[in-house]
Amino acid sequence: MITVSDVSLSFGGQLLFKDVNLLFTAGNCYGVIGANGAGKSTFLKILCGDLEPTTGSVTVKEGLRMSVLKQDHFAYDEYTVQDTVIMGNQRLYDVMKQKEALYAKEDFTEEDGNLASELEGEFAELGGWEAEADAAKLVQGLGLDESIMYAQMSSLAGNEKVKVLLAQALFGNPDIILMDEPTNHLDIDAVAWLEDFLAEYFGTVIVVSHDRHFLNNVCTHTVDIDYTKIKMYVGNYEFWYESSQLIQKMLKQQNKKNEEKIKELQSFIQRFSANKSKSKQATSRKKLIDKLTVEELPASSRRYPFISFDMEREIGKDILQVTGLTKTVDGVKVLDNVSFTVGRNDKIAFVGDNEIAVTTLFKILMEEEQPDAGTFKWGSTASVSYFPQDNSAFFNDCKLSILDWIRQYSKDETETYLRGFLGRMLFSGDDIFKSVDVLSGGEKVRCMFSRMMLFQSNVLILDRPTNHLDLESITAVNNGLSDFKGNILFASHDHEIVQTVANRIIEISDKGCYDRQGTYEEYVEWRKANHGGTFTL
Repeated sequence: MITVSDVSLSFGGQLLFKDVNLLFTAGNCYGVIGANGAGKSTFLKILCGDLEPTTGSVTVKEGLRMSVLKQDHFAYDEYTVQDTVIMGNQRLYDVMKQKEALYAKEDFTEEDGNLASELEGEFAELGGWEAEADAAKLVQGLGLDESIMYAQMSSLAGNEKVKVLLAQALFGNPDIILMDEPTNHLDIDAVAWLEDFLAEYFGTVIVVSHDRHFLNNVCTHTVDIDYTKIKMYVGNYEFWYESSQLIQKMLKQQNKKNEEKIKELQSFIQRFSANKSKSKQATSRKKLIDKLTVEELPASSRRYPFISFDMEREIGKDILQVTGLTKTVDGVKVLDNVSFTVGRNDKIAFVGDNEIAVTTLFKILMEEEQPDAGTFKWGSTASVSYFPQDNSAFFNDCKLSILDWIRQYSKDETETYLRGFLGRMLFSGDDIFKSVDVLSGGEKVRCMFSRMMLFQSNVLILDRPTNHLDLESITAVNNGLSDFKGNILFASHDHEIVQTVANRIIEISDKGCYDRQGTYEEYVEWRKANHGGTFTL
C-alpha cells in the first residue's frame, strides 16, 4: 500500500502537479497517463523515493518491498545475468554473497559459524534455495534461453538487457512494482507473458506506458496527470478515454436535461462493464465499474489533435504491384524476393524483426532508394503520401516558422485558413511562429501529419508514425487511420493501431515473406500454429 498525501512538485518555478492525494492498494494495477512532459516518469521517481516532492509525503506501508524497473542498460555490465536478476531482491543477493564470502574463508571461526547459521536462516526465509530456478523461469518466460543465465550482461544485445532488467523487477514476489515503459523493445510473446504475469500478481503495480493495448489488458485503474492535477479513475485506458469523451460531449450539450445525461452515462457504464474481453483482469475490474457513480467518471481537459485524411479522388482497380524486390543494406540482405499485390480497401501492416527491412521497402516504393533486383508499379490513379520514420530532412537547418513551413504544402495559403488548420493540430496563438528546427519530436510529427492531410492522397505509407507521440496523439492517429477510406501501407510499434487498422498482415523476415488477410491478432495465432517463433512490431 502506498499513500500519497498533499504532494506537489515544482521545477525551476514551474509547477508540475499539486495537492495530490492518492491511495494505491494491493491487487490492483494502475496505469499512469498524461501528455509528454506532464510528469509521469517524475511521479514514479517520487513514489519510489528517488525524488523528494516540493511539499507533502509518500508513505509505503512498513515491511513492504518495492521493486523498480531500472532504465540504465549498462549498470550491471560487470555482473552475470543470474546475479542481475537476483539483485531484484537486494537483501537476498547481499545475504547470498555474504554467505559465499564466509564459506570461502580459510580461517573459519566459531563466530563465523554463528553468523553463517543466522544467514542460512534468513536465506531460506527469503526464498534463497529457489532463487536460481525462479530467476531462470522469469528469463525464459520473457523469451530468453536458460543458457544465458551465466553470461555477462555486457555481452547481451540491447533487447536482451531490457528483458533481464524486467525479470529483475519481477523477481522475488515484491509487494510493489513500479515500471516505466516496460513493453519497449519487447516482442509480442514477451508482452503477452508479462500481461499474464501481472494479471495473476497479488501486489500493487504502477506503470507508465504509451502502449494502449497493454494498459487495456492489465490495468484496473487509470491515473491521469492533467493540468497540474493527478486523479485516479476506475477502469483501463479504453474506459477512461471513452467515458471522458462522453462527459466532454455532454458538457457541450448544455440544453440537455441532467436526467438525460445521467441516464446515458449509466448506460455506458453498464455496456462497458459487461465487456469481459477487454482485460485479463476483467472480473475484478467489472466489479469496480459496477460500483461507479456518474460523478466518479473523468471530466478531462485533455486536448486531442484532429487527424483526418480526405481523398481528392477515388483510387482505381490497379493500385500497386511488387515483384521480386531484393535489397542488401550494409552487407545484410534485408529484402529477399518480396512480392505482393495491393488490392482495393487493403490496409496492410508490415511486421518483422528487422525494422530496416520495412523502412527500406517503403523507401524503394517512394523511389528514395533503388532495389538490387525486382520491380514495382503504381496504378495510374494512385496518389501517395509518405510518413518517413526519420523526418530530419524536413526540419534540420530549416528556419521557417510552423506557419510558413505548412504553407509550402497547402493550396490555400491564407493565414486565416492555415491558422485554423494548425489550431486543430494543437498549434495555436504564437506557437505557429516558432521555428520548425527547434520543435520537439512530438511537434515535428504533428507537422508531418498536417502535411500528409493537405495532400489528400488516396494511398498512405507510414513508417512508425507514433514514435514521439503522447497517448492523446496516438489515439487521434488511430482514429484517423481507421476512418480513412483509401489504402494504407504501414508499420507501427503500437499494437492497438495494428490490430484496429490493418485488415492484412505482411511479415518480412529472413525466412520468407508471410502474407495473410485478417487482423493482427488473427495473424499471430495463425503464425504460432503454422510456423512458431516470435517477431516484433
